[in-house]
Amino acid sequence: MRFTIYTLVDITETNTRRGEDNFKHKQHQNYLTVMQTIGLRVNPTYISPPSVSKETPSKIGLGKNYKNKQNIWKYTFDVEYEGALDTETLVNDFNLIPIIDNLEETVKFDLPQFITKNPDKNNIIFRIEDK
Repeated sequence: MRFTIYTLVDITETNTRRGEDNFKHKQHQNYLTVMQTIGLRVNPTYISPPSVSKETPSKIGLGKNYKNKQNIWKYTFDVEYEGALDTETLVNDFNLIPIIDNLEETVKFDLPQFITKNPDKNNIIFRIEDK
């Protein structure tokens, strides 16, 4: 099964280590947070690094409070077994997970966390690309 994550949180995969570029290290920490949260349930199969584009958040299902075009990261991954993961589980697992903000995001968050259960403030959503 293939899943896609859309988020307003900077989850750029930089592979930067502590002691190197601090800014890039923080970006990579958010990416690792995503991978580790998914990894609580399944071993995701890596497809490609997250990409970023400018889009209107509410048009793709992110929080209604986020207006105009914003940086939105898209990350796609596969899971080996059908039914091993679903969007409801991801919503529950990611809600209120801490993030590092003030990176390349173009929005400000009330609190530095993934929000999945507030239609006005959702900063991450999940889609199944195939069934």
